[in-house]
Amino acid sequence: MQTIVLTEPGHLVFDERPVPADPPPGHALVRVHRVGVCGTDFHAYRGRQTFFTYPRILGHELGVEVIAVHPTPDAPSPVAVGDHCAIEPYLYCGKCIACRQGRTNCCVNMQVMGVHVDGGMRPYLTVPLHHLHPSQALTLDQLALVEMLTIGAHAVDRPGTAEGETVLVLGVGPIGLTVIQFAQAAGARILAADVDERRLAFCREQLGVEHALLVGDALADQVRDLTDGDMATVVFDATGNPASMNGSLRYLANAGRLVFVGHHPGDLSLNDAEFHRRETTLYGSRNSTARDFRRVIALMESGQVDTTPWITHRLAFAQVVDAFPKLLSPEAGVIKAVIEV
Repeated sequence: MQTIVLTEPGHLVFDERPVPADPPPGHALVRVHRVGVCGTDFHAYRGRQTFFTYPRILGHELGVEVIAVHPTPDAPSPVAVGDHCAIEPYLYCGKCIACRQGRTNCCVNMQVMGVHVDGGMRPYLTVPLHHLHPSQALTLDQLALVEMLTIGAHAVDRPGTAEGETVLVLGVGPIGLTVIQFAQAAGARILAADVDERRLAFCREQLGVEHALLVGDALADQVRDLTDGDMATVVFDATGNPASMNGSLRYLANAGRLVFVGHHPGDLSLNDAEFHRRETTLYGSRNSTARDFRRVIALMESGQVDTTPWITHRLAFAQVVDAFPKLLSPEAGVIKAVIEV
């Protein structure tokens, strides 16, 4: 089968690989139909992705069809041949201290498909059965969006985002946009900020965000004015930009919660006096859990989470090697690109 491999930063190639054999016990063989292109893939292409080694088959946002299943005697299969599924791409050990607490998203021995192990930019792959999440109602396009949406759902849950409070989302790339969607679902009032006016326009026009603000020297004053001097009770930084993350306290209310959703590979430096003055609670948010997948699929099936605006670019599998670099250009205006395999 033809497979797309990132051999080194900036170099994608087609490579011929064997189709996987019949799945081992506890696994399924799936046919990949859709691959969402993620910021992680862009970072890896640029050589800036943490926890990453080359060569690697990218792709962890997947809409797939089950081809064969091999359940174990003590665990019936959650899926059947022909089911369409989203894949939970976080291969956790189930034994470490995080997994024992149900926090499989931050497993000590985490292996993420498309990052630590090969992912889904190929027609077929083998997946553990309990990492498949079926839906009879969602399209393959929608299933390829589920993993991305779970990142926002998990992040919004981390600080216990509540109805009526004011949330500021810094950085409205795809992950920031998912945070907005689930903060809206929680009933929060949304302020969004970014350096890209086109992304802010998407927030206004597609997600109904009234206050989409351009990042600049006046942003703290704007947040203060829009909150009657209180500032935001929750700030989500989805930029992965150290300057933004280091400065995020300036927008936070006293007794507020700060959530780092985007991550930066180096050190961060918060002003300790400001951190303590607010009695800040700081959260990291990484990946998501099976519970998040089930909840997001249910919300999508019910129509409470609308995915209609998301996909702005499509690529045929044969176009990916040549077209992928063009997606990185700001002028391309990519919100979410999907590869049709």
